[in-house]
Amino acid sequence: MQGRTEQTVLVVGASGATGRLLLEQLIERGNRVKAVVRSPDRLPGMLRNHPLVSVVHADLLDLDAAQLRRLTEDCDVVASCLGHHVSLRGIFGPPYRLVTKATRRLSEAISSHRREAPARFVLMNSAGIRNRDLHEGISLAQRLIVGLLRVLIPPHADNESAADYLRVCVSKADQGLEWCIVRPDTLTDASETNGYAVYESPTRSAIFDPGTTSRLNVARFMTDLILDREVWDRWRGQMPVVYDQDEYAA
Repeated sequence: MQGRTEQTVLVVGASGATGRLLLEQLIERGNRVKAVVRSPDRLPGMLRNHPLVSVVHADLLDLDAAQLRRLTEDCDVVASCLGHHVSLRGIFGPPYRLVTKATRRLSEAISSHRREAPARFVLMNSAGIRNRDLHEGISLAQRLIVGLLRVLIPPHADNESAADYLRVCVSKADQGLEWCIVRPDTLTDASETNGYAVYESPTRSAIFDPGTTSRLNVARFMTDLILDREVWDRWRGQMPVVYDQDEYAA
């Protein structure tokens, strides 16, 4: 692939539905991966035992700063597929700032190492989160619903906060780290697709007219960002929205 670079990628949330697909995509394309998981047995055997995969058994938020520095010292990219489980406990129980805390602490750790080129952070987020740098407009009704989600549904506020950390804090303060925030719409488990379409901003309302994005396409796009320099240069420092190509085939 033109512009492809070899590196070691640290994947957090690797045992989740999208994280596993990202691991598969990365190793299919010959890349080295370090996978952080709380329960290694949740990874399929072919991933746990693959020669390109190093499994790290850890709860990320339990690691101190020194441990995170050691974890990231041989990594060029961090890819986060962390999210809250879709259950009462996962949505309303602690940790309430899982994605934000992990994003902040991993960003600090990976950017602290001396490298010839900046480290990179790829964060999976949501099309329901606005890119405030582009002043993305939404209707009053959607604004009201998002305000309620921010107050009532902890994962929404967590995703907003994680995106704002990269967008505001890292962009202004850290010259050793580049980032991209990937915003899929309604996630599906489709195993076959016609590819993906990427836009700077949502082309439809994530509340009133949501699109669909297969987890497979999220993993494909994240892998392209990681391995293809041209794709990375196109989207670094941005919050691209990814949809299934099928919806736009016409």
